[in-house]
Amino acid sequence: MKRIITVTVLNQSGVLNRVTGLLMKRQFNIESITVGHTIQPDISKMTFVVNVEDEQKLEQLLKQLQKQVDVLKVNDITEKQIVVRELALVKVVSPPAVRAEINSIVEPFRASIIDTGKNVVTFQVTGSPEKIDAFIDLIKPYGIKELTRTGVTAFVRETQKVNTPQLSILK
Repeated sequence: MKRIITVTVLNQSGVLNRVTGLLMKRQFNIESITVGHTIQPDISKMTFVVNVEDEQKLEQLLKQLQKQVDVLKVNDITEKQIVVRELALVKVVSPPAVRAEINSIVEPFRASIIDTGKNVVTFQVTGSPEKIDAFIDLIKPYGIKELTRTGVTAFVRETQKVNTPQLSILK
């Protein structure tokens, strides 16, 4: 199961290497990773997507991450109410004859054109990974020359749903 893990760390040289090295030693494949500053310039936040099938291995990973010197906080936010976004830049073969057709296809995705050439258009699209996958699937038949994805970045929503038992009127 894909897990989204956030790690708040001190913004120092080598921290990323130590954290990813720990994941490598434990044989976790990082499917995506993003790192950036928080509102405090000396603190950064990493967002990992890893595939973990075993709950025990996940718990061990979270504990090992928490033990790292530069790590301030570790959270598995997969099952919480979260905001998830990813950015993709997609360079598409787009001769003038089909450009209007391609633009009408990408419009529902709110993709924006960030560069145009004689026969190529580069789109920027942001959203959930599923939205980006759908965008790529639709645009693929036209010919993708180049594709770059940033990886998932996420945080927990302010308000979390509380699971309350459902009352049934049929009982």
